Amino acid sequence: MNGAAAQGGSEKLVEAEDLRRRYGEGEAAVDALAGVTVAFPAGRFAAIMGPSGSGKSTLMHILAGLDRPTSGTVRIGGVELTELADRELTQLRRDRIGFIFQTFNLLPVLNGEENILLPLSIAGRKPDREWFDRLIDTVGIRDRLSHRPAELSGGQQQRVAVARALITRPTVVFADEPSGNLDSKASNDVLELLRHAVDDFGQTVVMVTHDAHAASFADRLLVLADGRIVHDGESLSSEHALDLMKSVG
Repeated sequence: MNGAAAQGGSEKLVEAEDLRRRYGEGEAAVDALAGVTVAFPAGRFAAIMGPSGSGKSTLMHILAGLDRPTSGTVRIGGVELTELADRELTQLRRDRIGFIFQTFNLLPVLNGEENILLPLSIAGRKPDREWFDRLIDTVGIRDRLSHRPAELSGGQQQRVAVARALITRPTVVFADEPSGNLDSKASNDVLELLRHAVDDFGQTVVMVTHDAHAASFADRLLVLADGRIVHDGESLSSEHALDLMKSVG
């Protein structure tokens, strides 16, 4: 485990209790989550793994307010998501949550700087230029800010996406396979950026990944199978994480 983040705070920023998510009805019903209780403290980096169909993506979507559970509760920063109306939930996601996606999700008509500042523009907030400068120097894209996504490599696009996720100083960053579309060097660069965000910025990161190497950058590893948590402990080496996944599979 990475020592700097091992000192992460004990405050539980994200909490879920007895989460269940059922799709369909009757005999065709599928339980993607079958009673998940978990909490994520401040200043820590958690990786979630599991076989295909294990429920890991469903868990992330519910934790992030992108989907609603069939039953159970989710709290972010003490706010109960399941009690919020759609408009309130949208505002909470905008103000309190950062997202990093496998497909980058940058707007093609905006340049790098405009994509990074987009969450603030939507909220009608002025950027903190000192924080902006610190972020772009950290992710290493100062010389690409005027370029549109089509003019950037995959690794550069994901660097822009990381900066966009951090620009609002969110309560938590959810990363969904953030290195999945990148070559090995760009993948390592992005994972090191997330590690840096936790260690140096005190950010809380929850990442879904199928990649044992990516999971090794985290402080904590959770493994899901059949909609339940079957492992929750300190991060493992790539080799040990692979062995664990084989035993679960």
